[in-house]
Amino acid sequence: MGYTQDIRIRYGEVDAQGVVFNAHYLAYLDDVSDTWLRTLDGDFEETGWEIMLRRADLTWHGSAGIGEVLTVTAEVVRWGTTSFDVAFEARVGDRLVLEATVYYVGVSVGDHVPIPPPPAIRAHLGG
Repeated sequence: MGYTQDIRIRYGEVDAQGVVFNAHYLAYLDDVSDTWLRTLDGDFEETGWEIMLRRADLTWHGSAGIGEVLTVTAEVVRWGTTSFDVAFEARVGDRLVLEATVYYVGVSVGDHVPIPPPPAIRAHLGG
């Protein structure tokens, strides 16, 4: 079970070389994760649970430019007690642009103490 989202590259996201500036990719991945969670419940934080990024590993295989559509797929590839890892793949058409793994920790809203995800959220993400 996974999730897919398209992102259209905007003018302000590219650098002088005409390709997406690397820092924007983390924002794209964050948006994909957030949107995926909100497809279950638009206000999932009301459960008392939210996520924080612990680590991100990104490998670029190509570039994307203005007006191209980046198709990002996400899939949870590991569950811990309070943490989980999401593997991402970003493509422009058939061309692989990026592979990444983001390591998240589920925390309580407000004080950020690690806690397990609510069962409905874990099931929604494929756990």
